[in-house]
Amino acid sequence: MSKPIVLVTGSAGHLGKALMLSLPDLGYTPIGIDINASPTTTHTGSITDTAFLASIFSTHKPTHVIHAATLHKPHVDSHSKNDFIQTNIAGTLALLEEAASSSSSSSSSIRTSANRKIIKSFLYISTTSAFGTALSPPPGEPAAWIDESVTPRLPKNIYGVTKTAAEDLCRLVCVQKGLPVVVLRTSRFFPEEDDDPARGRGAGGVVVMDGENLKVLELAYRRVDVRDVVGACVCAMERAAEVGWGRYIVSAPTPFGRDGGTLRGLDEDAGAAFRRAVPGVGEVFEKKGWVFLGRVDRVYDSARAVEELGWRPEYTFERAVERVARGEEWRSELTLRVGKLGYHAVSTGVYTTREEAEVPK
Repeated sequence: MSKPIVLVTGSAGHLGKALMLSLPDLGYTPIGIDINASPTTTHTGSITDTAFLASIFSTHKPTHVIHAATLHKPHVDSHSKNDFIQTNIAGTLALLEEAASSSSSSSSSIRTSANRKIIKSFLYISTTSAFGTALSPPPGEPAAWIDESVTPRLPKNIYGVTKTAAEDLCRLVCVQKGLPVVVLRTSRFFPEEDDDPARGRGAGGVVVMDGENLKVLELAYRRVDVRDVVGACVCAMERAAEVGWGRYIVSAPTPFGRDGGTLRGLDEDAGAAFRRAVPGVGEVFEKKGWVFLGRVDRVYDSARAVEELGWRPEYTFERAVERVARGEEWRSELTLRVGKLGYHAVSTGVYTTREEAEVPK
């Protein structure tokens, strides 16, 4: 029995590479497309090139599509708003229409082996940035609890604008064409340092924490390991036909409760909130020489993805603390294999270039 074929867009990026490396062992045959050549890119081309897309679908006849190609937040200062519109909106629409066209035929009311439905799922990899300013309540306000019921507010940049617009296109095509579509709003999983130096300050705003310290803390409220994102994609592919249309937050499960006292505590003294939520974390951090954040402004709740998609994330904050305590690597092996891939032709801030990208071991 042949393995289902999965078309992965953005195969030279962090998630795309992770998918290309992982899917064969999970029972799938991935086909990777990207504008940049890479060891995990099968075909080089643009998602805005409709002829290129048509040839890919015609030749490989994918069963699933995972659309991870995008211009990211690090591109906001290096690319025009029109670049974002063309890639994130027009490119997504071109891919959706090709997938919908490949899934059905209007030339005959009788389905044959040549025109049968073949696309079982279309996954759009979105971002929690789609929630806009809902993510950042002002100091003195409780931390925001972010689940799928939260209505996005004013967008922060063109990245958020184009990602939410692309989500709307996904829903439109799903409704009009019957294409099973699942949107995954992922939290951060990039390996670089945060591009906002202020976020590296500990309680009191004086101590500057290192990137590893901050990333482990983020697993409690706004980060996910790329291995778990791959797992969410596989679960979404398997459940898409049943779901039809769905939008889910994909972030490491939080140890924090939704009660008002906890959310107020995260605003007033996040370190104390961490210590209450995870017994022993204070001692682990003290031994490591790490510090806590003074304030946490939002908490992502991924419970719906766990419940409805059957997602079972492994790389939680609690697990990371346990492994740090034992002096072990807290990240997944896949995260280390993917490494830093770069976003620009030249180094920009904390972001590497493609030429500086780490070579997987």
